[in-house]
Amino acid sequence: MTTLKKGDQAPHFSALDQDGNSHQLTDYKGKKLVVFFYPKANTPGCTAEACDLRDNFQRFQANNYALLGVSADVAKAQAKFKEKYDFPFPLLADEDKSVIQAFGVWGPKKFMGKEYDGIHRTTFVIDENGIIEDVISEVKTKDHASQILK
Repeated sequence: MTTLKKGDQAPHFSALDQDGNSHQLTDYKGKKLVVFFYPKANTPGCTAEACDLRDNFQRFQANNYALLGVSADVAKAQAKFKEKYDFPFPLLADEDKSVIQAFGVWGPKKFMGKEYDGIHRTTFVIDENGIIEDVISEVKTKDHASQILK
């Protein structure tokens, strides 16, 4: 796993969201971008995290932030997730894991004693010039917005 840290240039990425629209890093120049990686759409932790971000969306907008959620789910699953909870931000369907790999959040995980490869719940805050301002790996799913908007 590559370890991106504060001060690093964010990796260039390009991926499609739940509606098939393309998103790339350059689209967000001049805005702060929050890229949050989550293991799976519609699971309890991911839902709590994304709902907390949704509930604080006005605060993000007021501070010139854009948000992008990313998981390896197929577009259809992302679309259902977005629709069900009315998320005001796009969810990238990174099925080939190109964005996940570029940010280095894919790797070994442990769950109930089993080890497997998966997405590490990690959030990257990228400044207006594409530089990583913060990396949050200890995500508090129910209080994630305040971790970002400190």
